[in-house]
Amino acid sequence: MEGEPLLYIGLMSGTSVDAVDCAIVRCSRSKTELLATHSHPIPDPLKIEIAALCQAADNDIQRMGELDRAIGYLFGEATLELLANAAMDRIAIRAIGSHGQTVRHVPPSSGASSASCFSLQIGDPNTIAEVTGICTVADFRRRDIAAGGEGAPLAPVFHAAAFSDPTKTRAIVNIGGIANATLLQGRNLLKGFDTGPGNTLLDQWFKQHQPGDYDHSGAWAAGGKVSQALLAKLASHTFLGQTGPRSTGREAFNMPWLLTTLDDAAEISVQDVQATLSEFTAQCVFNALDAEPVKSDEIYLCGGGAHNLDLVARLQKLFKPRTVESTAALGMHPDWVEAVAFAWLAHQTMSGLTGNAAQVTGAEGDRILGGIYQA
Repeated sequence: MEGEPLLYIGLMSGTSVDAVDCAIVRCSRSKTELLATHSHPIPDPLKIEIAALCQAADNDIQRMGELDRAIGYLFGEATLELLANAAMDRIAIRAIGSHGQTVRHVPPSSGASSASCFSLQIGDPNTIAEVTGICTVADFRRRDIAAGGEGAPLAPVFHAAAFSDPTKTRAIVNIGGIANATLLQGRNLLKGFDTGPGNTLLDQWFKQHQPGDYDHSGAWAAGGKVSQALLAKLASHTFLGQTGPRSTGREAFNMPWLLTTLDDAAEISVQDVQATLSEFTAQCVFNALDAEPVKSDEIYLCGGGAHNLDLVARLQKLFKPRTVESTAALGMHPDWVEAVAFAWLAHQTMSGLTGNAAQVTGAEGDRILGGIYQA
């Protein structure tokens, strides 16, 4: 029946490479409803391979090809487990929207020429479709780049559909490995852009100096002291001086860059570095939004960073007296917003509707995104 709500699955593995987030979503013209979720672990050997491939080095086509298939299998298995947990048959799903695992992102804002810009996500959609028996939509970013855009962030269009309010000016801030912000004035999507690092530097520094994969609730950072000298050096990164459409990734904010910056800084304890990185992330978000002529009255957080109590407290202090809370207050758990976004983007593609926003990415116009891989 025309206009009948349809079910989609969204798959998201971000810069943090902590898990594959999976969501079953009901999409209609007026509403997006989250029905079921599953967080699927990424095996440590795959995490190591992904990290290695993300670093600039001699081309390794064999490694990338093998990893592309392995992640495709992983995403397929994650989908089947999601369906099993939800006691749902695959025939109920119209399509999967798979973001894929980003291993390289070279947008216009990186300084590359338009002809050499690209964004590469692996996780073979042919394999996902074969393993699951479900039509798969993937490769969302490259059409926007072909149209002269950044290819990222893509979630702002979904944020506008899901979180806008005609009486509010809101910012939706996703703090994954990289942080991005969406600025909504009433129902209008004004802008969206990456603000800089989210969890990526915090997680990598923590893993080098403490047991575990991340600083649970930001407790270790909260016990340190911010180095103003180091903070100033971090804030001198060239990306942070950009305005307009912009996006970034591990290519710009990574451990080699951090270690080089530390070499130029006065001696500082490893815990104080963590505290400074937390403040740096918070200030990047605040400064990017504060530079906009339209100021948001409310700030809503999603992504893993929404659970980092130290980071949230720093953001609340910077934005005070404005509201800073998670998207749970808007009816969607912060852990699943990105996965839901790619289910929604698959719905857009399958419906012949555009998925990007030229005012966000800088593309020449709005485009239908993604390739469709039939089951």
